[in-house]
Amino acid sequence: VQLQASGGGLVQAGGSLALSCVASGSIFGSVVMGWYRQAPGKERELVATFTSGGGTIYSDSVKGRFTISRDNAKRSLYLQMNSLKPGDTALYYCHATKYGTQYWGQGTLVTVSS
Repeated sequence: VQLQASGGGLVQAGGSLALSCVASGSIFGSVVMGWYRQAPGKERELVATFTSGGGTIYSDSVKGRFTISRDNAKRSLYLQMNSLKPGDTALYYCHATKYGTQYWGQGTLVTVSS
């Protein structure tokens, strides 16, 4: 499984960005996808993810502001980010889990200025 994320950039606080991730390779079978982020000097953390049952999980810090979605036909995962805050500044990673194996995209940088 290869993951290619895009859509990062520089935005002012209160603004919006939309991230996209396209999956390629052997993605047949059960694949669970989500978004993580890593801010400078901090550990990588979950932002939002689909569950194996089709539900969604959001970190408390982004609930109500971010929305995860997907288009299976396009093999794509999305993250709509609204009301962005400087604390959202981080490298955002697309993540997939397939039969217990984890896959990571290259990261796309989101910078929110105050």
